[in-house]
Amino acid sequence: MYTAAHPTAVVTVGNGDIAMSVDVSGLQTFPGFHEIVPDPRRLVTDGVGGLPEQEVRPFDADDFQIPLRTQSSWGWYRTRTTRRFRFEDTESVYETSRGPVSYPDRMGLQRASDPIAPEYEAGAWFHYNPRRAHLGRLALVDPRGQEIRHPSLLADVRTELDLWSASVRADYTLDGERVSVVSLADPTADSFAVRVESELLARGWGVAWVFDAQADELASFEVPLEESTIWTAEGRGQGTAERCVESTTYVVRMKTSGSLAYRADRIIASADDTPSLEVVVALAPAASEQSAELSSFEQVRARAENWWRLYWCDGSAISFSGSSDQRAHELERRIVLSQYVLAVNCAGSTPPAESGLTYNTWTGKFHLEMHWWHAAQFPLWSRGHLLERSLGWYHGALQRARETAARQGYRGARWPKQTDPSAEESPSNIGVFLIWQQPHLIHLLELLLAEGRDEGFLLQHYPLIEATADFMADFAEERDGTFVLPAPLIPAQESYLADRATTENPTFELAYWSWALGRASEWRERLGLPPRADWQRVAANMRPPHVLADGTYAAVATWPHLIRKDHPSMLMAAGWLPDTDLIDLGVMSATLDAVWRDWELQSSWCWDYSVMAMTATRLGDIPRALDALLHPSPKNVFLANGHNPQMPGFLTIYLPANGGILAAAAHVVAAVRGGAAMPEGWDLQVEGLDTWTRFTNSRVVY
Repeated sequence: MYTAAHPTAVVTVGNGDIAMSVDVSGLQTFPGFHEIVPDPRRLVTDGVGGLPEQEVRPFDADDFQIPLRTQSSWGWYRTRTTRRFRFEDTESVYETSRGPVSYPDRMGLQRASDPIAPEYEAGAWFHYNPRRAHLGRLALVDPRGQEIRHPSLLADVRTELDLWSASVRADYTLDGERVSVVSLADPTADSFAVRVESELLARGWGVAWVFDAQADELASFEVPLEESTIWTAEGRGQGTAERCVESTTYVVRMKTSGSLAYRADRIIASADDTPSLEVVVALAPAASEQSAELSSFEQVRARAENWWRLYWCDGSAISFSGSSDQRAHELERRIVLSQYVLAVNCAGSTPPAESGLTYNTWTGKFHLEMHWWHAAQFPLWSRGHLLERSLGWYHGALQRARETAARQGYRGARWPKQTDPSAEESPSNIGVFLIWQQPHLIHLLELLLAEGRDEGFLLQHYPLIEATADFMADFAEERDGTFVLPAPLIPAQESYLADRATTENPTFELAYWSWALGRASEWRERLGLPPRADWQRVAANMRPPHVLADGTYAAVATWPHLIRKDHPSMLMAAGWLPDTDLIDLGVMSATLDAVWRDWELQSSWCWDYSVMAMTATRLGDIPRALDALLHPSPKNVFLANGHNPQMPGFLTIYLPANGGILAAAAHVVAAVRGGAAMPEGWDLQVEGLDTWTRFTNSRVVY
């Protein structure tokens, strides 16, 4: 609940494929107040994870803003440029033991507005395009059809999210009158519904759908965008806008209990001298089939109430209500709100962006190495059908992933790191060298099996398993009877950017390769197919990870073996990942101790605390797992709306953090059910959450 405006006081309503973020007005009335302010600490040079370096200091809540956007899984646009670019111009050739391999790595800067050398312009354009479109917004407007200037004009504010119906209720005083707004999204269609009640409506106030200019920055070689709108009236209370952003066209249909007026950049719904107004807005790509009749506000609300009731009642649940430890309430709050923000942002037909549908980071593209962090929690919390929505994208992307592998001389399918609905790899001096996204599909499909799927599921998705495993087995290189993960690569700990041409055998990825190829072999056994000796041989003979002189795991087997910042990814080899013969739990225990003691946690990301928790849980240390989840770090703060901010001026929400805390909680539950004890002052009550137990107890080949 909010009783005052703040740049982060934003709540998002949506259905996984479309979302609208509203401010304390219950609408999207104050976009300027919430727009992200560039952080002066951001530098031009690349830092960890390909993001600009920042001064290491504690963050303050006022460092962050959450923009007001309406975004979808289908709404994307491409810019025009002053010269034509070829994808081949983004690539560099790396010498490997199997011959030269090309990687599209000629892209180093993060912001389009930064100076970009001509030789990197092609990489930058393909990296920035396509961009996810801001489709418009719903705003409270005065009798002139204009938004009020600042939220300070609202008094006695009370704006809250009802989790049971996923509706936002806002009450406040404006211009001497009380205003009540209810806003929500249709869970079954790409539409939003709003009801406003106030005497202001009888004085000519209304609700407008406003088309803003796109917010993403343009590079110096990109031509200013062409945006246009064609309005069509369909009677007194219904109208349609066909909106064009460059070559992308989409349709916005608006229905109201009042009447509509049309202007160049907006359509305004007025109540016609009554104190109540209902508005429903539906959005779709121009080529899609349009429903003849728009739903009413009450129809949308009834569907939302039913869908969300089932979401909460049919999924798993945790309660710490009997705990005396004061931190338990905070952990429960994070867990509950994380389930909400992930459902509205990350349960769509494509993998989600790291900031979901709330606003664009990395121009709205999604990162496949993060898909596990967004979506593994769905089957873990008995909602795997929401993960299944995105599996169709992988099937559609399979041919392009095969082409990427073939172009580099490998069998199978090489999944991109950063991409969009087209599945084209985004050029990057980091992303194209990551490999830990490759086994994710096997991991996610195994979680769905553990939740409960039939033989038809195996048959439907086996092509993804086979293509993934083919690449993994072919990518591994045999040396002296063992298999290694050869250069060039960058591990999940992206600190090895400068060493990508020589880095080999990251600890986590070695274990992940062995485990995933073993599970892929199990898929063939389940389907009655003959064994694949090549998969089995690689899985059984991966090289053991490098152990440092102090008895802890290195991040990588090559120099420098350990850099104590960014992700402590070697911890993921035990806990996050089920046990393998490659990992010694005693060495992993010492490694966790060393990370806890010596790691530069300010440079970490919030999901790293979940990694620490999962490793601690596997080692039987539930108190340390809970300490990790609640570690008092600026990177581990969760706002009132459940969002986790990471970087001022750029990454002001970070949804992998929400998925991480839900996954870690599932690990804790499994450990307690297996005999581990909760610490004094903690009382745990659980419904469901048994997928991880079935997942880890299923037979592992190697």
